Amino acid sequence: MTKYIVNRILGMIPTLFIIITLSFFIVRIAPGGPLSAERNLTDVVRRNIEAKYHLDEPLIKQYARYMFDVMRGDLGPSFKYKDYDVNYYIATSLPKSIVLGICAMAISVTIGMGIGIIAAVRQNSWIDYLTMGLAVIGISVPLFVIAPVFQLIFAVKLKWLPTSGWYTTGEGYLTIILPAVSLSFEYFANIARLTRSSMLETLRSDYIRTAKAKGMKRSAIIFKHAMKGALLPVVSYLGPAFAGIITGSVVVEQIFRVPGLGKFFVQSSFNRDYTLIVGVVIVYSVILIFMNFIVDIIYAQLDPRITYK
Repeated sequence: MTKYIVNRILGMIPTLFIIITLSFFIVRIAPGGPLSAERNLTDVVRRNIEAKYHLDEPLIKQYARYMFDVMRGDLGPSFKYKDYDVNYYIATSLPKSIVLGICAMAISVTIGMGIGIIAAVRQNSWIDYLTMGLAVIGISVPLFVIAPVFQLIFAVKLKWLPTSGWYTTGEGYLTIILPAVSLSFEYFANIARLTRSSMLETLRSDYIRTAKAKGMKRSAIIFKHAMKGALLPVVSYLGPAFAGIITGSVVVEQIFRVPGLGKFFVQSSFNRDYTLIVGVVIVYSVILIFMNFIVDIIYAQLDPRITYK
């Protein structure tokens, strides 16, 4: 296992290298540039700004310079936000996105697995049909529709929760609930469906029949034996799901005014802020790769038949 972990960590390096390289060239090949919106710049001022940020150099030389800076942990200056560099904006906004993502994932896993287990145990009952119908709605309705609907119902009509904001801006911890629930809706639905189908398959397996024949209690069969086997596909889904929740929070952060990384990602795309775009892509890629790595380790712990050499 130790050798496998070391090899996986070393394997992350070329993966990140490819991602950074593709991101660097794609954003620069795209039409426009960080100075496109500045229409009143004279040619002399434009050339001076390009020289300051090395935009007048050949693309290969810019790439080599950027890769050297990245290896030193420097993601470069922002072309739009002049006060601080990219490292500062990512360091101050990423924790807010991670808090939102963790809350949304906790809701997704808790409710999704609970509903999935109940639906499997009560197969073909009204509970099964109701919960799976709710899951289908969660998968079918896009996030930019669910979030405003929740905002309208629970904030505007019922006035139970604030319409927007974030607890770090002094607006209270209740501001976490609506964006977290909105963001978790799709993932809870997928987890519920995965848990139900996996639980049904596990409950039909031979070792579960043996446990029933021995007179073991139903609760012990479900939570001690069946649940462990049913967790495998759910765990496989959680790695990319967590990364997806962090990246998918872009829409939720815009709707609920959460000062997370999504705001900078959207604005940097419009501004052609090369360094900020690539910096955010690097952060999202690291999260995705790391979460997949964690999932592989947990997978081996849940299923003793899996060994990594």
